[in-house]
Amino acid sequence: MTSRTRSRLWKWLLTLLVIGALAVGASRIVGQRKAQQQQAEQAAARVESVIELVPADLAQVQERELSQRLAVSGTLKATRSAIIKARVAGELQDLNLREGDMVQAGQVVARVDATDTEARLRQARQQAEAAKSQVEIAQRSYDNNRTLVEKGFISKFALDSASASLATAQANYQAAVAGIDVISKQVQDTVLRAPITGQVAQRLAQNGERIGVDGRVLELVDIRQLELEASLAAADSPLLRLGQVAELQIEGSDAPVRATVVRINPTVMAGSRSVLAYLALAPTQGLRQGLFAQGSLVVGSRSSLALPVSAVRNDRPRPYVQIVRDNKVVHQNVDLGAQGQFDGQWMVAVDGLAAGTTVIAGSVGRLREGTAVKLAASPL
Repeated sequence: MTSRTRSRLWKWLLTLLVIGALAVGASRIVGQRKAQQQQAEQAAARVESVIELVPADLAQVQERELSQRLAVSGTLKATRSAIIKARVAGELQDLNLREGDMVQAGQVVARVDATDTEARLRQARQQAEAAKSQVEIAQRSYDNNRTLVEKGFISKFALDSASASLATAQANYQAAVAGIDVISKQVQDTVLRAPITGQVAQRLAQNGERIGVDGRVLELVDIRQLELEASLAAADSPLLRLGQVAELQIEGSDAPVRATVVRINPTVMAGSRSVLAYLALAPTQGLRQGLFAQGSLVVGSRSSLALPVSAVRNDRPRPYVQIVRDNKVVHQNVDLGAQGQFDGQWMVAVDGLAAGTTVIAGSVGRLREGTAVKLAASPL
């Protein structure tokens, strides 16, 4: 093959390579244009698509009487409870009650061995008898000396001495009688009685146990009247009033329970800076001390233009709502006010919307501004 032939062959090869590269580039450009056209068509289709909304997807701005509420929570406590303690030291006896047993006020629940105390009582009585005898002797001596002084047989000094001896004997006798009263009270204290009517919550000692003064024996609670101790922020305390009503949901109970504010602590707790309010529960079967309760306390009401809280969106720096204007979605910024309940639904006061404005409910989700919408006919 001559050099001229080889040169022509290389030229043809280079030409074919250039043509192939141009063809590949052209096909890529055509593909990109088609993809862009498809994306534009899809975007146009999305713009031109119409979202159908049912009446449940819409809400209207309306004047509502919103009940202002404060969240409350805590554990239930019995308003009447008592810890039975030993008032004298000794061996515990006759404790037969167990957790859950009912007791009546004044009922004997246990005893402390009174052998030593009764012996001391007998000793005190004997000492009182001896002191009484000394009083009688001193009284006779005083009477005799007074007669002798009147007849002039002895000096008045002897009468004064007899009077002092009589006063001393009388004081010793009174002290002995007081000692009887003290030990008699100790004998009575060996019998432990229930101070309230209620149920045994804890048995804290056992028969035969040596128990000291103020040793804990039983804990009693009266669950016929329970209350909730609610801790509220100090800033909310001016809203509290006696007689305000709350609805509580108690663990293990399906139905809500009403409670009423009966007391408000006059001081703010130092650590948490909170205020304690005490809510008395309506008598309800099945409630127990220690159950957790939570709910809301009605502290007032106000009338304002309001929307369901769920209809307000907060995925932007300012809260906004999606309203329907000329069958299109429009995003409208709003200023929010106080929240409250209306017919069991949480509502929020809004500023910046006219009464009757149609707003898309929160269950629909976020729609692009300008999306066309239409309202489906309500089913008959």
